[in-house]
Amino acid sequence: MEITEYVKTLAREGELLAEVAERAGTDAFVPSCPGWHVSDLLRHTGSVHRWAAGYVAERQLEPTGFPEAPELVDGELLAWFREGHADLVRTLTEAPADVQCWTFLPTAPPSPLAFWARRQAHETTVHRMDAEAALGVVFSPLSPEFAEDGVDELLTGFHARPRSRVRTPEPRTMRIRAADTGAVWTVHLSPAPARTVTGDIGDPVDCEVTGEAAWLYAALWNRMPLAGPGVTGDLSLAALWTETAGI
Repeated sequence: MEITEYVKTLAREGELLAEVAERAGTDAFVPSCPGWHVSDLLRHTGSVHRWAAGYVAERQLEPTGFPEAPELVDGELLAWFREGHADLVRTLTEAPADVQCWTFLPTAPPSPLAFWARRQAHETTVHRMDAEAALGVVFSPLSPEFAEDGVDELLTGFHARPRSRVRTPEPRTMRIRAADTGAVWTVHLSPAPARTVTGDIGDPVDCEVTGEAAWLYAALWNRMPLAGPGVTGDLSLAALWTETAGI
């Protein structure tokens, strides 16, 4: 995907997150984030937006901590979230293509700007789903291409890091297949961090997960159950994913 498409998605998803959060109310529980209320969701995502914008705007080359979210409530909290979101969109839109700053995933896109546009588009989309879960409505649709990209970021980026907890005592293999886009990932599990290979390498696997890219996106990011007729083979691996894959 192009940087401009990520930024457009970020803009749309952030506006939708705020709208849904306002409808749900800041005191509503977020079932997909146990222990959180919508206020926690807004504070977290608003802080992440400011954190990401800081790297790009200030050309920061070293990691920094998240900025502390203010103890605002209701309309003031929503206004604070919207302000940070708009600033992030503006920062990514105006940044030069060759801007240099810190990034943190092992399989990053070709430039820091592409990394942060991609990462914040998915960060905001996943938390928009959390707001919809709090409101109790069906998730808004995702394009298959964007959903496929988010699955790829999760598998080849987040779960390639040493901190990933998706591990098995003995080597096991999962295959993830997007039925609508044709994308396939083969995930090799072991006591080490997962190793994901793009494509169907033809070898037998222990568990196969097949579904439309948008369903894979929600299920693998643990926003809906990783279960159903599309999950075949050793179902304990799907359960392991649900228990340990939280980011």
